[in-house]
Amino acid sequence: MNPPHPCCVPSRQRAALLTISGAGIERIAKGSTEGMVKLDGGGFLMGTDSTEGFAADGEGPVRKVTLDPFFIDAAPVTNGHFAEFVRETNYVTEAERFGWSFVFQGHVPKTMVEDTVLAAPWWCKVAHAAWDHPEGPESNVTAREDYPVTHVSWSDAAEFARWAGKRLPTEAEWEYAARGGLEQKRFPWGDELLPDGEHVCNIWQGTFPTLDLAEDGYAGTSPVRAFPPNGYGLYSLSGNTWEWCADWFHPSYHLAASKTNPAGPAQGRGRVMRGGSYLCHESYCNRYRVAARTSNTPDSSTTNIGFRCVRDVTS
Repeated sequence: MNPPHPCCVPSRQRAALLTISGAGIERIAKGSTEGMVKLDGGGFLMGTDSTEGFAADGEGPVRKVTLDPFFIDAAPVTNGHFAEFVRETNYVTEAERFGWSFVFQGHVPKTMVEDTVLAAPWWCKVAHAAWDHPEGPESNVTAREDYPVTHVSWSDAAEFARWAGKRLPTEAEWEYAARGGLEQKRFPWGDELLPDGEHVCNIWQGTFPTLDLAEDGYAGTSPVRAFPPNGYGLYSLSGNTWEWCADWFHPSYHLAASKTNPAGPAQGRGRVMRGGSYLCHESYCNRYRVAARTSNTPDSSTTNIGFRCVRDVTS
């Protein structure tokens, strides 16, 4: 279980194998359902048998998975929502405690770069980059309240979810939601990346990492509702920002896992992330497909990782 390709998401490289007590996900059904969509659950075909992804990611084989009903945020958690959480709790994110976070090279002056990722020098270590200063201390989110919050670690996302009376989605719940009722399609809207020639998600256009043509209208993150929703009324499931899931990552755990409400292994080095980001491009990382998966260490944060929450349905 090596770290993900750094062009997608650089890691703080915590090396220890981390364990949680017991398996499964704690069911939570006390948070508000405002801004959420109720999904009926049931059976769906998860994964893919396509070979267009990375073999080490373990996207396949296709298997039938059954889920209980659940509520899911219609869109990723925004800067505005996260600011409310911070105001009420005085929470300090891991990026703030570390004193730095990863920022893409095109979004920060070279004079602010402390270090870069050896295998992917377009990822820069920037002092005081955090959720409210996404490109470093001179930036802010004043005009980006409806943009997805970034520079949040898995631990930060889990704390927000707990505060909201919710939880992070399992990987299976995320994929079920992202598919929007379509069976075995590549994207939340179908098989074509550009249906009728239109951009319907926020990913990279041009030559990575030197030229982003921003033909979809955005060279960084976009508002969470900038593009049309999928068949379930859910936004921003491909591109824009990666989304943390509850599960520990393993490339083949699902082969032996329960096919009813699967919740991932009890230990791991990285947590699952889904959906791709605005930095994804077919030339190196086409993980904006609904079956694609990757991971990162739970304490890592970047300018292209966010999250959304789910809530269980009371009986």
